Amino acid sequence: MSFLNFVYRLLFRRTSTFTLNIVVGALVFKRAFDQGADALFEHLNQGKL
Repeated sequence: MSFLNFVYRLLFRRTSTFTLNIVVGALVFKRAFDQGADALFEHLNQGKL
């Protein structure tokens, strides 16, 4: 339970840090999703053209 308390106090206690975490998480997710989709597209279309 100590670890969860630490995470709560560090990341989610204040509204500003909570909002910052949401924004950063969305940007990281977008980047990872785009790179994953591009890699999948390249893999599926390898050797065509």
